[in-house]
Amino acid sequence: MCSLFGVLDYGHVLNAKQKNHILSTLSEACEVRGTDATGIAYHTRSGLQIFKRPLPAHRLRLRVPKHSTLVMGHTRLTTQGNEKRNYNNHPFPGKAGKLSFALAHNGVLSNDKLLHLSRQLPATRVETDSYIAVQLLEKEGVLSFNSLTHMAQSLQGTFTITVMDEEDNLYLVKGNNPLVLYHWSHMGLYLYASTKEILNHTLQKLHFSLGVYQEVPIHCGDIVHINATGHLVRGTFDDSHLSNYFIPYYSPYHYIPSYYSTVASAYIEDLKTIAPSFGYSPDDIESLLEDGFTPEEIEEYLYEMESYHQYELNQ
Repeated sequence: MCSLFGVLDYGHVLNAKQKNHILSTLSEACEVRGTDATGIAYHTRSGLQIFKRPLPAHRLRLRVPKHSTLVMGHTRLTTQGNEKRNYNNHPFPGKAGKLSFALAHNGVLSNDKLLHLSRQLPATRVETDSYIAVQLLEKEGVLSFNSLTHMAQSLQGTFTITVMDEEDNLYLVKGNNPLVLYHWSHMGLYLYASTKEILNHTLQKLHFSLGVYQEVPIHCGDIVHINATGHLVRGTFDDSHLSNYFIPYYSPYHYIPSYYSTVASAYIEDLKTIAPSFGYSPDDIESLLEDGFTPEEIEEYLYEMESYHQYELNQ
């Protein structure tokens, strides 16, 4: 259970002190959903910047310059990938073609290793399941509704994902995890967070009033794009697969039986499909299962043998 949060001051109404006050108040309110690590992405004249540390938000001085109008943030409750290795924390950097972007994810993905294998994605030191979303977008080579749709429809598990690029475009990919978006149209300001409670608590704690806001509806299967001038455009993706892949936030390894049997069966079929590319047959996979190997152990075996063969070729 992590939290996403962000500020888009497209009306340029906030001074640096106000913006950073909102940022620190909002990030600290998000600690209710995660204190293992905190990170933000923002744009400066030097390009897209990412600042993250394995610390709760209240122990960081999150500061951005006045001209940084978009800030995308994340507070983390670790499920996979040691937060002490800072590269495992959100937001993650990526590059789609020549365009730099940052991505943050709330949820737990169940098919990241299979996607890495089946899509033949490059090796990475990042251990976090969320990073597969970055790699899928990088393979598409472009940041667009089509590439985000393809990414979202490839993922299994729970997710809501935010993406920002170096041109201050913000994308909200709403899966089966919460996200709430408030808009102050008279000011030219958006705030978002994972829950209403977080946003409302933030507004109560601010030293100044932002006035009346409108909640922008956003539902599972929506992709919302807000550009640097505040213009909002909507797209959608097919979310019908998500209801079959619910993972309770409190334990990524706690599966209800119906979920486990469904995922395990699909997992095995995927392993059989990709086995020939590693020099094995579907019958080999079946034999390993009969010998007592789990699907996870078989996948690790395929990876290890691939690395071994690659090593042999390089000698």
